[in-house]
Amino acid sequence: MQKLLRAGCLCVLLAFISALPVAKASEPFPFGSELMLDAEPMHGSKRIPMIEIEENGVASIDLWCASLSAQATIGDNSITIVPGDLQTDAQCEPERQARDANLLTQLAQVTNWRRNGEVIELLGATPLRFRLMTN
Repeated sequence: MQKLLRAGCLCVLLAFISALPVAKASEPFPFGSELMLDAEPMHGSKRIPMIEIEENGVASIDLWCASLSAQATIGDNSITIVPGDLQTDAQCEPERQARDANLLTQLAQVTNWRRNGEVIELLGATPLRFRLMTN
C-alpha cells in the first residue's frame, strides 16, 4: 500500500513539474539596432528619442532636440552609458532642451537592462522603456 501511495505521489509531482513553464534563456542585447523611447512625440514635433549601441560600445543618441555620441558598456544584464557633450540647438525650444538634459541624466544613471521581445528596459533611478525598431 505504501509503495502504491509513493508511486501515486511521484506521478502527481512529475505531472506538476511538467506543467510548469520552461524558463527561456535571456534574450541578447540588440546591438546595432535602433531603440525608440516608448513615449509620445512632444507637441508640434514627430521626433521621439532613439538610441543605437554597437557591439564595440559606440552609441548614438537622438534626444528630443539634440543628437550626440556616447560610450556604452553592456554585460549580461548590466549597462553603463557615458554620454558625450550635449550641444544644445539655439533654435530648439527651452522645453525641449530641458527634456533633452533630463533624458540624458536618466541615461547616465542606468545600471541594468532587460529585454522582453521587442521591449528593452534600461533600469536606473528612472526606468526607461525602449522599443526595438523592426522596420
